[in-house]
Amino acid sequence: MDTAATAPPGTGAERATATIGGRTRLLARAGVLRRPKADPYWLALALFTAFTALSVCRYRRMATMSWDLGIFEQAIRAYAHFQAPIADLKGPGANILGDHFSPITALLGPVYRLFPGPVTLLVAQAALFAVSAVPVTRVAARLLGRGRGLAIGIAYGVSWGIQRAVDFDFHEICFAVPLIAFSLEAVIRGRWYPALLWAAPLVFVKEDMGATVAAIGAVVWIRARRDPERGPRAVPLAVALMGFGIAVSALALGVVIPGFNGAGSYDYWDKVGSGGEQTGTIPFGTALRTLLWILLPTTGLLALRSPLLLAAVPTLGWRFLSHDDHYWGTDWHYSAVLMPVVVLALVDALDRVRDTHRPWLASYARQLPSAVCGAALALSSSMPLYGLTQGATYDKSPQTRAVERLLDRIPDGATVEANVGPISRLTSRCRVLWVGATQDIRPDYIALQEPPERTERQVIEYAGQLHPGSSYTPVGSTSGYFVLKRG
Repeated sequence: MDTAATAPPGTGAERATATIGGRTRLLARAGVLRRPKADPYWLALALFTAFTALSVCRYRRMATMSWDLGIFEQAIRAYAHFQAPIADLKGPGANILGDHFSPITALLGPVYRLFPGPVTLLVAQAALFAVSAVPVTRVAARLLGRGRGLAIGIAYGVSWGIQRAVDFDFHEICFAVPLIAFSLEAVIRGRWYPALLWAAPLVFVKEDMGATVAAIGAVVWIRARRDPERGPRAVPLAVALMGFGIAVSALALGVVIPGFNGAGSYDYWDKVGSGGEQTGTIPFGTALRTLLWILLPTTGLLALRSPLLLAAVPTLGWRFLSHDDHYWGTDWHYSAVLMPVVVLALVDALDRVRDTHRPWLASYARQLPSAVCGAALALSSSMPLYGLTQGATYDKSPQTRAVERLLDRIPDGATVEANVGPISRLTSRCRVLWVGATQDIRPDYIALQEPPERTERQVIEYAGQLHPGSSYTPVGSTSGYFVLKRG
């Protein structure tokens, strides 16, 4: 925020003028121009502590939700040793760049080299999500005052989209969230060059993020045109950013991913448009419910008044065009990248309605920061962070300890065929393949988590079906986990 402070003579209250994104307004020095002190950083530290506790405790309980943590650990482990990012869980010898274009995850390689293990990924993700609260809280406090800024920061930090992502093991979008937050903070403050620079690396997070980069470029273009001082220099760069985002996404989808993919194609085309087998047609009610969850408890719908909301359109677009029903709803991690967009759009909208002549709108805007904060905290009673208030979250059961002892009987460096349950305990020290997808490899061990009714004899028969002609003998079993050895 660029400010030119003047104290009008003869006034009882100290006042100041400020130019924000090309708009000049009169602000109260007592609140708006005061720096937010250390509030954003204390909040980020508190969120980091909570997110880390939630993730690590879930890992200790062996409550892993999917194979993604194992896939990313395999790729990052390879990066850490300056090797190609092979993720055998996607198929023996599969290069992760042939699945998704996410080279930014290589940044975790040095950290993983120092602290090898899946917990490193979980802690890094917690840190990235927590850091994203700094720009949100900081710009909100600058424009709206310290109290309202902190309320919005809390609302963002415990928003349902962020909580769902923290609860979903590890995913590359943890890099996108802070980049978007810092970029849009710079947009609100009229700092066009930092806004463009923070947005550009998003193309290395995932192949679809190029469209988001282009959307942020469009937002900068719209806002910079109204800035008579620095806007003329920023407008061409905003157009260039739009082209850059689209070009990199096209290159990733059309050249890079097919080049690393064994089939020479992009595996997810059949989940959008009219291609592939459909799992269903998205119900209008589901789409409306998801949109309301994104906009109502987080912004009270006021974010609709801000052009920053354009940055959410690409993500919503591919999700609602998809035939995969996992993308439609509010579960998993898919809404995390939308949280900084909608909350910062709210901050921008609150700043825009400050001078409104509509009493009802002014009153609504004044109360909204505390309202969205209260809504986020209330919703947390049914969200993952609520688990931190329950003693069972911190306990490792005797059954879990027994399973760990069983999996420890698999030697380091072994080739293991596994399903979700055992994966996160093995990928840091073994070559792990997905059950039924080993191709012509006959693994040294098979480690499975099976339903309670499954017997050891049935698991041995299943191993015989997976690998005809090979003999697997039981190493042990406990609490639904089975380990077999080829011999």
